[in-house]
Amino acid sequence: WPWVKHLFADGAYDRLQLMDKATYLNFIVEIIRRRDGAKGFEVLPRRWVVERTFGWMTRWRRLVRDYERRVDVSQAMIFVAMGANLMRRNAHP
Repeated sequence: WPWVKHLFADGAYDRLQLMDKATYLNFIVEIIRRRDGAKGFEVLPRRWVVERTFGWMTRWRRLVRDYERRVDVSQAMIFVAMGANLMRRNAHP
């Protein structure tokens, strides 16, 4: 995806490896962290995008559990699920 230039990463990622690869590919990396001293649940910026996408994918029964033995079959099922989601959203705006 050559148009992707801005990455959001969780604070738990290995930053050195991520930053090295990102500078090599001219990406902008924004690390999303919790505030110091935060207790309990806290809404983090841009985190909802990932959680929303996981929610859309779990509508497909086959993606709820790890039924697939091969990674390429699992990837194909994710493409089918997200393609159906895009078609549904375009048909009913």
